[in-house]
Amino acid sequence: MKVYDFDTIPARRGTFCVKHDMTREVFGTDNLLPMWVADMDFKTPDFILDAIRKRCDHEVLGYTFAPDGYKMAVLNWFQRRYGIATKWNRMHFIPGIVQGIAFVLQTFTHPGDKVLITTPVYPPFINVPHRTGRVFVSSPLKTENGRFTFDFEDLERKAEGCKLLILSNPHNPGGTVWTKEELAQVADICLRKGVLVISDEIHADLTYPQFRHTSFTTVSEAAEHNSITFFAPSKTFNMAGLASSVCYVPDERIRKEFFGFLDHNELSLGNIFGYYAAEAAFAHGEEWLQQLLAYLQGNIDAAEEYLKENCPEITFMRPEASFLLWMDFRKWNLPQKDLEKKLIYDAKIGLNNGTDFGPEGEGFMRMNIGTNRATVIEGLRRICSVSR
Repeated sequence: MKVYDFDTIPARRGTFCVKHDMTREVFGTDNLLPMWVADMDFKTPDFILDAIRKRCDHEVLGYTFAPDGYKMAVLNWFQRRYGIATKWNRMHFIPGIVQGIAFVLQTFTHPGDKVLITTPVYPPFINVPHRTGRVFVSSPLKTENGRFTFDFEDLERKAEGCKLLILSNPHNPGGTVWTKEELAQVADICLRKGVLVISDEIHADLTYPQFRHTSFTTVSEAAEHNSITFFAPSKTFNMAGLASSVCYVPDERIRKEFFGFLDHNELSLGNIFGYYAAEAAFAHGEEWLQQLLAYLQGNIDAAEEYLKENCPEITFMRPEASFLLWMDFRKWNLPQKDLEKKLIYDAKIGLNNGTDFGPEGEGFMRMNIGTNRATVIEGLRRICSVSR
């Protein structure tokens, strides 16, 4: 068995890297430790890079379409990891999940239509409907036993008159892995209210071993026939720059309409490297992924221990999936703008602002721990150094 090295990370600055090279644009300064946008600092796995190099040996990068090996790798991964046995004609390549959400909005809604989200949540769930002239309706999540859960009474009220629900499954930023029972209740509400569900499952494979990811479409017939599900290897295998995602639509009516939109708008042909990289990830990625999850869980444990010892007034929601920490700074009693400035200019660390995830994020920040442990501890040291 090969042992992968997650302690050694390459220098990313100067590579047109969003996380490291856009800090001045986002934070107003380059003089900080970037621990914000959700990609990892680890090397993309060697079996993915080898697949790209091998394809380059052909020396022609012409028009392409999805190879059979790619399709089989995706189908096998779906059956092995999510218990979904299906055929490729129920799937479709898309260039990215945020783009996919925008495509669904364009297919099934019109400007002025209402789109339901549960907040706090990944900012594009808010921004994409807003930018396309849709009206987003927020149903705030509740916190119970250290994890998020739905306020089902509020969700049912807010669903009235909405056309779509955009669901983060697992949840970003909290890392909550929704249970089958929670998802089934969401599915029932949405079917009764005529609300189509988009399930963004990009963090599914980053679910920690003591939890179990449930794909939304599998929880009930209501879910199967009223949903569009998005997956991607991009977060899991650190290959977001290759723009390679997949949508799964088991319902024939929804599939015909949505796939028709994708095909009519010439969105069927993917990136040649995205295909080969995804095939390699799904065909050869199990062992690497197991080791990654063990390392990330070690980062979570180390972060929890460091904060308890050095600044116990700061806590975080322990993620059940993902490499993101939803950090609670409310005991600092600072307005959000002052909290953000303190972290940027005094602690010299770049985190995601909690209010970007909705008003429920007041007093919170999101920290990316998808990096080596030394960097995680350095980030926390910087935060704790300005806590008094």
